[in-house]
Parts: sequence; C-alpha cells; structure tokens
Amino acid sequence: MTLNSIDVYSGGGGLTVGMKRAGFRVKAAVEIESNAYDTYRVNHPEVQILNQDLTTVSGSDLMNLIGLKQIDLLAGCPPCQGFTSLTAKYRRQDARNVLVLEMSRLAKEIRPRAIMMENVPGLTTKGEDLCNKLKKRLNSLGYICTSGILQVADYGVPQLRKRFVLLAGKGFKIELPQPTHSRTGHDGLPFWKTVRDAIGHMQKPMTLGDARNRGEIEKSSWHVVRTLSTKNARRIALVAAGENWTRIPEDMRPRCHRGGYKGFSNVYGRMEWDQPSPAITSGCTTFSMGRFGHPVDNRTISVREAALLQTFPENYRFETPYMKYACKIVGNALPCDFAESVSRQCQVELTRNS
Repeated sequence: MTLNSIDVYSGGGGLTVGMKRAGFRVKAAVEIESNAYDTYRVNHPEVQILNQDLTTVSGSDLMNLIGLKQIDLLAGCPPCQGFTSLTAKYRRQDARNVLVLEMSRLAKEIRPRAIMMENVPGLTTKGEDLCNKLKKRLNSLGYICTSGILQVADYGVPQLRKRFVLLAGKGFKIELPQPTHSRTGHDGLPFWKTVRDAIGHMQKPMTLGDARNRGEIEKSSWHVVRTLSTKNARRIALVAAGENWTRIPEDMRPRCHRGGYKGFSNVYGRMEWDQPSPAITSGCTTFSMGRFGHPVDNRTISVREAALLQTFPENYRFETPYMKYACKIVGNALPCDFAESVSRQCQVELTRNS
C-alpha cells in the first residue's frame, strides 16, 4: 500500500528524508526561503515544491498540484523561534508564532487522513494558548490528537534535543513512537549514539576562506569551518572536551562573560566524543554560540559534521554558496532519523486503519 504525504514548512528536507525512509511517497512541499528551497529541490527532484509563503497556499492549490483527491499525511515543522528557550527573555510576540495554526487551516481544506507536526517544547508553555487552539480546531474536524515532548537521542540521533510532537488521526489515535535507544541501555535497547559514531571518521575540513579562494565550496561538500579569531583560537585551546567558557581564565573571556556572569552555560565549549552532541542550531559553526568546539581539534565542527549530527545522509547537498544559510538549513532541520521514527508510527496506524 502506497501512502502519500505533503511536507509544509519543509526547509531543506530533513522531514521529507524521514518520511521517505518510512515508506511515504512525498508528493508536495512548501518552503518560502530560497536557499532552503533550492536545497530541497536538488535532493528531492520528484517532489512538487512551491517556493511560496504557506499562508498564500490553499488546500486546493496543493491537491491540484499533485493531482490527487486524497492525501494520507499532512506533515510540517512550523517556524519555532518565537517559542524557543533562547528567546524566552524577549517578551515581544513573534509574528511567526501563529503559523502553527496554518496546520489546522490546511487540515480543514485538505482533510488528510493523518497529521504530524513538530515544534520546540516551548509550544506547550510560552505557546500554550496557540497549542490548545490548534488541538481544539483539529478535534472539531474529527481528529484525535496525541502529543508529547520527545528526546531525539532516544530515537537514534547522536544529539540531545527535545522536540514537541503532535500526531492526529482522523477518527483514530496515533500513539507517540516508543524509544529505540536509551542512555543507560535499559530494556535491552542500544545505547544513545555519540559524536564519535557520527563524525569520528571525518578528515580535516577546509576553512571557508580556502574553499572560497579555490572555488571549491561545492567540491568541499560543505565540510567547511570558519577561521577562528586569534582570541578564540587561544580560548578553545584551554577548553577540554565537555567543558565550556568557565575553563577560560577571566582575563581571557569576552567582557560580557566576566564579573560573575551566569548566562548561557554551553557557549565557548567543546563536544565529547562518547556522548551525544548538544542541540545543533543555526550557530553550529560559531564557537561563541554553543558547545560547538570539536572534541579534540582546535576548531568548531564543520557544516557537514553538523549535518551528520542531524542524521542527514553524508551525500546530502546543501545548495547555497553562503555558509550562513547552509548553517540555517542544517540547524533548523528536524533530525532525519527522528523524523523517520515518527513517520513510521504514522505509517503503521494509517495502514491499520485503511
């Protein structure tokens, strides 16, 4: 039985990779950002993708595009920056927050058999009203919702990253997937995957400057790092695996980290070989933006290494000449292996309720 799906807010295609691995035929996608759109298109040429603001796309537009009367799964990862803990100190409302409700609008217009949505855990706290409104609207359309916060490391991703997942079946329930891995190996499950598992085989990367000067951004497969400033090169040499800015003598710290600073704990830090990585963000190649230092080399991880920690295939192309956008595509993605686990749960229930 072939199951068809649509991926909205598709980014560079991490969710689509997972759905395809789980047996879905992804028929259409929507992405507004041009670098992410180009990346999606080159990796998934068989999918009809619109480079468009989702709020301007109707359900009939999508169904006419794919030439089907019924779709099995509507899936999407709406922009989550307004709900993340990194923005918790800012009180202004992010205009992107309401985009989660586009999932219920499209559900009403398309009437898919099932819905899968992912977001940050903050959707249940900072965005609680919107989350409840979304569930209420889906319930009114006949969907039975299940939701929860899952740790992606429990699903074979070598990264510590919690995600909110909402699953909804039209007239049937879709339970959240059971973990496939464990921190302690309990119940006979494999241990969490580690940084070493993901990037231990990687050779020395190119610097962005060298890749540009040689015209080899494409050839590098984005195994590229930024050149550290003189100050940051001295700082990273003082930090061991698993440590952060607190290991740097106060007179060598940035001024904002002196005098009893108690802010972000992970910045100016290194990963550990035999632990999952911290959450990969769009700042994944910037030493000052997280614990993104390589476990032993005096450098950050490369874009490609960040992509491997997000479980993108090693040959996945990031179709942009700009490191800023390559990092955004990688950091904003749903880890592919996690997407596969959640998609497979939907596949099982959709098949059972056919």
